[in-house]
Amino acid sequence: MLRLIKYLILAPVALVLLAFAFANRHWVTVSFDPFASGDDAAFSLSAPLFLVIVASIMIGVVAGGVSTWFAQGRHRRALREFRADTDKLRAELQAAKAAQTSLPHASRRV
Repeated sequence: MLRLIKYLILAPVALVLLAFAFANRHWVTVSFDPFASGDDAAFSLSAPLFLVIVASIMIGVVAGGVSTWFAQGRHRRALREFRADTDKLRAELQAAKAAQTSLPHASRRV
């Protein structure tokens, strides 16, 4: 059932991307030289427009993921510290329970 839902979502997305690619297949020149005029740029590449747009989106998604990962670093560190404290307290509780059950019945308070 999950596979069917996945295909029902991915098929229209694939069709839209294919239509986008067919509609924007003319070649463009992307230049990374801000001082060049015309086609004599120091570093430029020619590619179909849809590849330029899709590559830009992919680079944006990766850059956003990396920046989010760095921004959440302090939260991951705090979580590691809380887990360490929890594990330590859990071990102390287990030791206290083990010590309590090993006491003779006469010294236990009821």
